[in-house]
Amino acid sequence: MPDASDSIAAVLARLQSVAAELAVTDGVSRFNHLYLEVTQAVDTGAQGAAFEDPAFLNALDVSFAGLYFNALAAAAAGSALPRCWAPLFAARSDSHIAPIQFALAGMNAHINHDLALALVSTCAGQGITLDTGSAAHRDFIKVNAILATVEAQVKADYLTGLVGVADEVLGRIDDVVAIWSVSEARNAAWTHAQMLWAVRGNAVLTTAFEDTLDGTVGFASRGLLVPTLP
Repeated sequence: MPDASDSIAAVLARLQSVAAELAVTDGVSRFNHLYLEVTQAVDTGAQGAAFEDPAFLNALDVSFAGLYFNALAAAAAGSALPRCWAPLFAARSDSHIAPIQFALAGMNAHINHDLALALVSTCAGQGITLDTGSAAHRDFIKVNAILATVEAQVKADYLTGLVGVADEVLGRIDDVVAIWSVSEARNAAWTHAQMLWAVRGNAVLTTAFEDTLDGTVGFASRGLLVPTLP
């Protein structure tokens, strides 16, 4: 499993390994596919973009991915999962849930919850702060454009795969897709990370904030996973 000293290449290798291990019909596989696509896009974009602090982005990507890999390991071991991840793993075999719903529920758990924690740990490890307008923040925002393009393409691919599904059902799925945006989720994650950074010296407040975030994101994932297919 990648640690802070690894690279995005190690993350990609692990995601590809997970893809090979999971059945394509597994709901977790649907998320893993989307995550692999966006990570590949970030890796490609990072090579051609003028990022100010590529070391920060690399460390963030590795730390961020580690939280997903931790969830995979917990599920495989039958251990308790964070509440943000629990809905996806509980519903992973439900054939009445559309593939795009699984993908977005995973992105919801990973970005709306995990990204804030990864930002705090990465900034602490890199000796930088979470100031709005900082070099790290400017690079973070640049990644949004890369991810938004991939997200739109993958959403289109998943919806195209639902050819033959009744218009009424497609309408419900479209409603689910419309309510989730990777850019908005990442912007919210930066704000949540700033809140955690501000209270990092207070263990009680930190634990309370992380617990509330975990539960709120889990609630949203359950909403994204309401069965839509007949």
